[in-house]
Amino acid sequence: MDALFVYGTLRPGDVRWHHLEPFVVDEGWDDAAPGQVFDTGLDYPAAVFDDRAEPGRLVIGRTYLLLSAAVDECLAHLDEVEDVVSGEYRRVVVRTRRGIDAWAYEYGSGLDLVSIESGDWFRR
Repeated sequence: MDALFVYGTLRPGDVRWHHLEPFVVDEGWDDAAPGQVFDTGLDYPAAVFDDRAEPGRLVIGRTYLLLSAAVDECLAHLDEVEDVVSGEYRRVVVRTRRGIDAWAYEYGSGLDLVSIESGDWFRR
């Protein structure tokens, strides 16, 4: 799989975009995935993806195609950035509203969360 759905600090204009930018094919496209996004109170969001989420409950973000020759390198780097090893986040597969299966980083455990009703980290 060579697509990544991002909803928070990995989006252009936020503090971790520089970690993803070298690995993307182009500008990506606006997208969404079923679930809910939360404010962690730590200047970054968390999302819980759920295909059974109530209609209209979406995580707003962008989907990017990754450079095919660097997918493994990209995901290994982002796993470290997103702290997948300690369990704060985990990498999962989501199906976006555009019908694309993409990797995404989902909340794991250990944080106090406040729902972002708009579903958009940039509109909190």
